Amino acid sequence: MKINLKDRTAVITGGSRGLGEAMAKSLAGADAQIALVARDRARMELVREDITAHGGVAEVFVADVTRENEVARLAEAVKARFGSPQILINSAGINLRKNLVDFTLEEFRSVLDASLISTFLMCRAFVPGMRGTGYGRVLNMSSIMSHVSLAGRAAYSSAKAALLGLTRALALELASDGITVNGISPGPIGTDMNLALMNNPEVNAQFLANLPVGRWGKVEEIGALACYLCSEAAGFITGTDILIDGGWTAR
Repeated sequence: MKINLKDRTAVITGGSRGLGEAMAKSLAGADAQIALVARDRARMELVREDITAHGGVAEVFVADVTRENEVARLAEAVKARFGSPQILINSAGINLRKNLVDFTLEEFRSVLDASLISTFLMCRAFVPGMRGTGYGRVLNMSSIMSHVSLAGRAAYSSAKAALLGLTRALALELASDGITVNGISPGPIGTDMNLALMNNPEVNAQFLANLPVGRWGKVEEIGALACYLCSEAAGFITGTDILIDGGWTAR
């Protein structure tokens, strides 16, 4: 199925690398205009150059999406360039791996802020522009760690589980406007965040033993799913979370 997102603008946080980058390229390939949002301008410029080299349209917006004033400034800048965006993908996040008792309060809050508070701020800033148009798409990047967990993932699992609660509530608030709100929960994907695990033979073997498909996921597979959920064909899917985990949680 050919997905056409022409005349749609997508704002993608965490757009400088990993899953955010993959989704930006996938949506750009379907002719969406892309507003890349992250703190790392240099990395975003590389993504933008790749998108434009393939005939797409992308702009770079530097912002810390955990800060209310920066999100407000971002919303004004994106609207000035593209008008009101119809697609919002909240892909920003960090993961600190340590036991609960070893966290400082500041560290724990930083993980929640990066995934949960940033999503709240971005939705509050950009959702009003989608209302009244009959179409809108919000995708919140969760994780299998919101459904199951591992030792050392207390902060990350807390943040991602809370994000699913936000997703469901917002979906109900916006359903009558034709705006869908969904979560995507990736399992082990070959991103920069997971390179340390993939390059550790012992840990890598443990992960692969828990993956029925026998391999790590590809970032392009997340991009393809995001592209579909943003399409007209996915208009009846809202308030849910889609696991894309190679069968990890089916065990």
